[in-house]
Amino acid sequence: MDIIIIGSGPAGISAALYAKRAGADVTVISRGSGALAKAEKIENYYGLAGPVTGAELEASGIAGAKRLGVNFVEDEVVGVAMNDDFTGLVVQTPNRTCEAKAVVLAAGSTRLAPKIPGLKELEGKGVSYCAICDAFFYRQKTVAVLGEGEYALHEAEILLPHASKVMLFTNGKEPVVEIPDTIEVHKEKIIAVEAENENGMERVCGLRAEDGALTPVNGLFVALGTAGSVDLARKIGAGTENNRVVVDGDMATNVPGLYAAGDCTGGLLQVVKAAYEGAVAGLAAAKYAKRS
Repeated sequence: MDIIIIGSGPAGISAALYAKRAGADVTVISRGSGALAKAEKIENYYGLAGPVTGAELEASGIAGAKRLGVNFVEDEVVGVAMNDDFTGLVVQTPNRTCEAKAVVLAAGSTRLAPKIPGLKELEGKGVSYCAICDAFFYRQKTVAVLGEGEYALHEAEILLPHASKVMLFTNGKEPVVEIPDTIEVHKEKIIAVEAENENGMERVCGLRAEDGALTPVNGLFVALGTAGSVDLARKIGAGTENNRVVVDGDMATNVPGLYAAGDCTGGLLQVVKAAYEGAVAGLAAAKYAKRS
């Protein structure tokens, strides 16, 4: 296919509309309703005589895209990568692998990490948010993944060929996917990420549970909920800064064929800004797909 858009919010749907109008074959992959659907009222938006619910606006946008022939797939995206010959991009879900000439990241902003003491302080010192980026550094070491869903399982499976032991910590929640026997599951609540001094630098050494027990680990990979656009961008090597995807005026990242739009690029977190960026990204992605 020509273009895959990840996310069905205002940025994703706007990108789909403009890319489809430009003649591209467009598929939107989304897990379902996003932040817009949770908004009680949307006002101050061009064309609305009065306030509407976020759910109504979202449903109307999706209906318009379907009317134009945009294809919709309900699934959870866990990874984006280059294809084998570096001529296109591959989008990975638990159920399928799809290849496209261009991809637009419009899955919203990254979820906030839980407020566990030591987590933020040890980022880059044993705490990571990207298994495919950092797995190599944990060869024959013990690592943990924080999360309970498909995204966490995907990260754990990437770590398995490298680490000597992989554990999944659900932080007091029940796993929502089936975890293979090769991954050790811990359901206890974590109250701290512990560190020790290693060659003059503090590094992760263990996870402290609510009952006081310490589980020794060399690294912790955070993979809560579903992967946001920033998470997916990091996996393929796209530039990120201060929890946003870095883009140029065409909403293009530094990875050829990869674009981003909406909340994930930072700035004004409003529907009007997301719709504008989606339009720019959709048109740019369509032009790129035609050249490829």
